Amino acid sequence: MRLSRKFLWVLTLSLLLGAFSAMSASAAEEKVGGIDPQRVLFQHPKYEGTLKQIKEIADTKQEQAKAAIDKETDNNKKAEIFQAMRREIAEEEQKLMQPLFKDIDLAVRAVATAKQVTVVVDKTALFYGGVDITDDVVQELKRSKSGS
Repeated sequence: MRLSRKFLWVLTLSLLLGAFSAMSASAAEEKVGGIDPQRVLFQHPKYEGTLKQIKEIADTKQEQAKAAIDKETDNNKKAEIFQAMRREIAEEEQKLMQPLFKDIDLAVRAVATAKQVTVVVDKTALFYGGVDITDDVVQELKRSKSGS
């Protein structure tokens, strides 16, 4: 009985060590990168111009909504006009920001490929390890947008 108990303990230990080394080998294949998405967006070459466009559209829609609300006497209709204006501004903002998000995605992919990074996450999600590729992504954005 004693021999089989010792055998089971050794077998269990060897299985655990084997699983641990397999997990370590798998983890070694993954290279994690982190970015500061807000900083990347704020440094996009077209960010300031896009913000200006969004502000102009928002100002115009707000003026139109104010004029329509001032003519209206029903408070429910006023609320509907206001909500419609907010929805239209949000849709325009999304439409104008989408190309920037696409550019950022392409830049992240290019940098990750060049640096052989297999996973990219928001760097605030990285507790330990990983490589910060934020500056590289910003440079890639500037490089690719200067060529367009």
